[in-house]
Amino acid sequence: MLTLLAAAVAVQVGYYLFFYRRLADYAGLPVPAGELPPVSVVICAHDEVRRLQKNLPAILEQKYPAPYEVIVVNDNSSDDSEIVLMHLKLQYPHLQVRHIRNRSHLLRGKKYPLTIGMRAAQYNYVVLTDADCVPGSDYWLRDMASGFAAGKDIVLGYAPYKKEPGWLNRFIRFEACFAAMQYLSFALAGVPYMGVGRNLAYRKQLFFDYNIYSEYPHLLSGDDDLLINQAATSSNVAVQISRSSFVYSSAKATYDEYWHQKNRHVSTARYYKRLHRLLLIGQPLSGLFVYLFFVLLAVFTPQQVVEGLLLAGLWLGVQSVTFRTVARRLCEEDLVPWLPALYMLTLLYYVKLIPGAFFTKPSRWQ
Repeated sequence: MLTLLAAAVAVQVGYYLFFYRRLADYAGLPVPAGELPPVSVVICAHDEVRRLQKNLPAILEQKYPAPYEVIVVNDNSSDDSEIVLMHLKLQYPHLQVRHIRNRSHLLRGKKYPLTIGMRAAQYNYVVLTDADCVPGSDYWLRDMASGFAAGKDIVLGYAPYKKEPGWLNRFIRFEACFAAMQYLSFALAGVPYMGVGRNLAYRKQLFFDYNIYSEYPHLLSGDDDLLINQAATSSNVAVQISRSSFVYSSAKATYDEYWHQKNRHVSTARYYKRLHRLLLIGQPLSGLFVYLFFVLLAVFTPQQVVEGLLLAGLWLGVQSVTFRTVARRLCEEDLVPWLPALYMLTLLYYVKLIPGAFFTKPSRWQ
């Protein structure tokens, strides 16, 4: 049993030292010294009138040194989104609006409105976010586009949730931070596998070169994940974690809402490349095995508990030091004291989430 525990600890430590440590040691992209390219910001919105009123001005007033446009695709909204966007258009000439009044029977989710937005974009580089997101600074667009100045085709950013009271908010923020530690670290290691559509940028032609919608027209979400999974290579992806590059949104208020959202997002993981699936499954499984093998060791071979404690201590030490540094870079320092409890809850959450993500059908996107 001690050998199995040692093997599980070795896998866990390997993840932290080979992958996650890269993000802990990463300072982010520098502010570009040269010119930045013109960019198109694309936002798909459905019945988001209040969020558009609240958040869109912060996107339209970015301090960006090159021309940029903001394209809002109003997808069959039944609220006053059209009126609000019309008034904003009068105030901000670089706002472009596309209204969709007929639903696509072939492309589900936001595939059709996103395609409309991409076709409307006049510039070669696009930055994606959502109507419920607000940039953390006036330099969000500059920092995200800095990856293009470095010659990259894709820029992955971080999209944290706003800090609010309660354990559910703390758990959602931790899970988002841990997921970011995974996909950003994997990208830095040359194994990029996904991006978050709330804060993502790429060369527009990639959208048309990797036409994933014809392969997965039935999926309701995760389209951004699959595009990055197909188009990203070890050399064409940049990672941006400057504090001014973050975009913030509010976490779900109830567990059921969060479960529905997460189950819908993770359902696309089954379409990842095989290497990515193995790496993603290996991390939580090995973490669960550490707990399981330690308990079995204590029950059946108590004379080896001291050795087991040393192995577990090694794992927890590497995990704590790495996550503490990553959390500091991602402005999530308040989560560090809760790491043991939140990590255990996350592992149990994954055990429940992954089977459902593979065998249930998601519902409508919001």
